[in-house]
Amino acid sequence: MKKYQTGIALFATVFLSASAWAGAGPAGHSHGEGFSAGEPGDPKKPARVVQVTMGEMDGKMMFMPAKVEVKKGEQIKFVLRNNGELDHEFILATTAENLKHGEAMKKSPDMEHDDPNGKRLAPKKADEIVWKFTKAGEFEYGCLIPGHREAGMIGTIIVK
Repeated sequence: MKKYQTGIALFATVFLSASAWAGAGPAGHSHGEGFSAGEPGDPKKPARVVQVTMGEMDGKMMFMPAKVEVKKGEQIKFVLRNNGELDHEFILATTAENLKHGEAMKKSPDMEHDDPNGKRLAPKKADEIVWKFTKAGEFEYGCLIPGHREAGMIGTIIVK
């Protein structure tokens, strides 16, 4: 019986301390305080569809459209398509947050994004993000893969 209890105690110690081993995770992935540009939307509710295409052309990387205007409280379904030859990302945040997160990406360039406010897409792939813009202001969507932002992969969202 004592051997059995020791095994349970050991299992409980390992299980309960696993979060301590995991640490805080990669920089830029803490969303405990909420999202700057609003909140994840409800896919079951109506949303305006905005198609965003990512890619490269003539040495420049871009999003099309490069600017989107929305109303405060509006829900948008971003239909993302990577038409390029390289991986690209769509990360929705403030410029300051994306710049900070971009610095973390330089240290971990293979960091994958599948967050409510961001997706990484392989070439010729598509995905979606449903987002509710609960805050007015200017936000951006950017590709944080090292060198991509610098090559022009930034879009602006104006929330009125």
